[in-house]
Amino acid sequence: MGWSIAEVARESGVTSRALRHYDAIGLLVPAWTSSSGRRYYEQEQLLRLQRILLLRELGLSLDAIADVLERQNASSTIAVLVKHRDWLIDEQRRIERLVGTVDSTIDSLRNGGEMEPKKVFAGFEKNPYEAEARERWGDDVVDAGYRRMQGWSDSDAEKARTGYGQVHEGLAPLLAEGAEVTDPRVQELIHLHYDVTCLFWTPTKEAYEGLAQMYVDDERFRDNIGGGNDSLVEYLRDAMKVYASANLK
Repeated sequence: MGWSIAEVARESGVTSRALRHYDAIGLLVPAWTSSSGRRYYEQEQLLRLQRILLLRELGLSLDAIADVLERQNASSTIAVLVKHRDWLIDEQRRIERLVGTVDSTIDSLRNGGEMEPKKVFAGFEKNPYEAEARERWGDDVVDAGYRRMQGWSDSDAEKARTGYGQVHEGLAPLLAEGAEVTDPRVQELIHLHYDVTCLFWTPTKEAYEGLAQMYVDDERFRDNIGGGNDSLVEYLRDAMKVYASANLK
């Protein structure tokens, strides 16, 4: 069964013009086109459009979405959707906590009462690494990082959100293939990693090598990067050290 572009536009909220653009750039190609030139979509294309919209909700650009979808095969569709669903549930719960905090604040102000700081800031995200970073690298470095973030462009913000993930996802198949850490494909990904890092601070050769080693030594980073695959984290470390030796001072 096929659905016309007008039907898909109506049900999805994506304009026909946008769907034609997705077709033109190869992001969402219709299942078939009639002799009159009308585009038609089937179940496979509807599911792909759903994934595109989910990734847009995460703040990814069309180029980034195309890259993600290219690296996902049909067998991983369910796993990807489960991951997106988990993220959406977490985000829903976070927003519900924030709504509760605002409601409590409104009630307190109406009744002329005062709220404890713990209740005032309930539900707001906290950076668990900030205190540790200030102790390790000092207030000036951390504050400078925050100032850099304030000057980010939209593309900078997107790179910060997605860049590290692209590196980790790109390295995994290269590791499985047996590519050396000196392989140009590996080093191209590490260049992206360094660019993302420089959005926050500009590490020297020694600092970048130290960051690479910390990824392996610190269980939190090791689990976050490798997800149980310690070999991937060690591969990233070794590749970062090669990059540092070749490009940094």
